[in-house]
Amino acid sequence: MIIEITKKTTKEQITEFLNKIKIGKRLNAKKYCGALKWNEDGLEYQKQLRNEWN
Repeated sequence: MIIEITKKTTKEQITEFLNKIKIGKRLNAKKYCGALKWNEDGLEYQKQLRNEWN
């Protein structure tokens, strides 16, 4: 949804536009916490990837 706000748009119109926006489902990030199991240390993995550039 695109809302065009010009200099002539009043504060009441802006609040009306914002009230019309539907808020969808939110992502529950805690659901995925700890779901991925790594066999190596995260810092060592970063160092390994950064060494590939050299």
